Amino acid sequence: MKKYLGLSYLLLLVGCSNYGQLKVIANIPEEFKEVSGLVSTAQNSVWLIEDKGNKDELYKIDSKGNWLKTLKVKNGKNHDWEDLSKDKAGNVYIGDFGNNSSDRDDLEILKVPNPDNEKGDDIEAEKIEFSYPEQTDFSPKKKELLYDAESLFYWKNSLYIITKNRAKPFTGEALIYKVPATKGKYKAELVGSFMAGTDERTSRITSAAISPDEKTIVLISNGMLWSFTNFKADNFTQGTVKTIDLGVRTQLESVCFITNNTLYLADEYHKKTGGNLYIYTLN
Repeated sequence: MKKYLGLSYLLLLVGCSNYGQLKVIANIPEEFKEVSGLVSTAQNSVWLIEDKGNKDELYKIDSKGNWLKTLKVKNGKNHDWEDLSKDKAGNVYIGDFGNNSSDRDDLEILKVPNPDNEKGDDIEAEKIEFSYPEQTDFSPKKKELLYDAESLFYWKNSLYIITKNRAKPFTGEALIYKVPATKGKYKAELVGSFMAGTDERTSRITSAAISPDEKTIVLISNGMLWSFTNFKADNFTQGTVKTIDLGVRTQLESVCFITNNTLYLADEYHKKTGGNLYIYTLN
């Protein structure tokens, strides 16, 4: 563990740096260079994960960037962990569905009990295995790179997965799938799609979250945020959509709600940028 910059000093730095609409509240410990998911399970703290090539562990930090706890996830290898979500009971879901080349046949979501209640150094995971019925080719051509995913949220006993389009030429379409939030092996159900845009950098979806009152869903990319309200069905994009340019172009990979209209976001360290925990309030 190490000491990090105090919150008051960090807020002074914000005034000297351009982070668009995002306010830096903490530096993420530099050990975590590839944060890919955040979830808030207790006041003033979050759990985070890293993606492919990193350890099979959950990490807890507080809102000042202090590293509080590490939990080894048993029965769950980090093939490519990409997002976190939670349900009303506090169970946490780890999306192991990073799939840059659309060639994986071992996609899964790991379900662990509320990590705040764990007294030891490890936590047991259940596996929710799934596949995309529409995918038939696991050595696809560039135009068929449609089955990577970095986004996950829990809603009404189901888990919703939003894909990250890697097709070339880029089409901008994100697919929306759902699977049951219980241990088992499933074929994911395609429930809708979302046209995020034509710019590859700002139109590839990198994380998702739903508010505690379940009235707002957000998606993010490297610089953009979409909020969805007034939705009633699985295809939440049929509700009211608001598009927000956050004014940053760092590698934003993670978002979670801490209140019904307040978000934490995080970006990866990349070429001396990123590695920050941000706060943003929805209007």
